[in-house]
Amino acid sequence: MPASAETELRRLLDIMAALRDRRSGCPWDVEQTYDTIAPYTIEEAYEVADAIARRDFSALPDELGDLLFQVVYHARMAEEEARFDFADVARAIADKMIRRHPHVFGDAAARTAEAQTAAWEEQKRAERTARAERGTLAGVPLALPALVRAHKLTARAARVGFDWPDAAAVLDKFAEETAELRAELAHADPARLADEVGDLLFVAANLARKLGLDPEACLRHANDKFSRRFAAVEARLAARGLAPADSTLEAMETEWGAVKAQERTVATAPAKRS
Repeated sequence: MPASAETELRRLLDIMAALRDRRSGCPWDVEQTYDTIAPYTIEEAYEVADAIARRDFSALPDELGDLLFQVVYHARMAEEEARFDFADVARAIADKMIRRHPHVFGDAAARTAEAQTAAWEEQKRAERTARAERGTLAGVPLALPALVRAHKLTARAARVGFDWPDAAAVLDKFAEETAELRAELAHADPARLADEVGDLLFVAANLARKLGLDPEACLRHANDKFSRRFAAVEARLAARGLAPADSTLEAMETEWGAVKAQERTVATAPAKRS
C-alpha cells in the first residue's frame, strides 16, 4: 500500500536535510544558496507548465515533484539560518487560502468566479498596504518574465483608470512605436534601438491584455508555430537533398509559403464522416 502524503513529505524533508548536511551531505547541494537555486526554481515551474501544455500527465507527477523539491530546498536553507522552515511555508499558504476564501471557510455569502476574482485582488491590495507596499504597481515581481510583468503592470494601471479605451487605440500606439523604431534604424544606436524595441514589446503585451489574451501564451504559440513550420521547410529541402545552409533565402521562403499553404488547406478541409 502506498505511503501517505504526510509520510512521503516527511521523507522528502529528511532527504533534503541529509543532502545539506555539512559533514556527510552532497558537496554540490551544501554550497548552494537562494540565489543559485532560484533559476532552477523558475526552470522547474516552466517544465510543469510544459508538461501540462503537452498533456503529458504521465510526466506531470515527476515535474511537480521537481518543483516541490525547490520549495523544500529554499525552506531548508532558511531553516539552517533560523529564518523559517517548511512548516512556516505550508502554514503561510494555508492561512492565506482560508483568509482569501471566506465564502468557503467563513460565513461570507457564496460568490461567483468573477466575484471571487475581484475579492481576491482586493484582498491582495489590502495585504500589500499592510506590508507598507505603496503605489498601484507595488508588489509586481521583478523576476517575472518580461511579457508577463508587462501584462500585470498594465492591468494594475488599468484598475485606477490609466488605460486605453479599446484595442484599436492600442493598435494606433503600436503603429506610433513602430514608426519611432523605424526612425532609429538609420542611426543604429544600440541603446536607442533597445529602448524602442522595448516600447514596441510593451505595447504588444498591452494589446494582448486588451483583447483578453495572455501575451506569454500568444508568444509560446508563435514560437511553436515557427518551430513546426521551419522543421517542415527543412524536411522539404531534405527531400531534395538540400540543407538550409545550402539553400538561398528565396528558396527557403518558397518552401515556407508552401508549408503555410498546406497548413491552411488542412485547417479548412471539411471533417470526414466516420
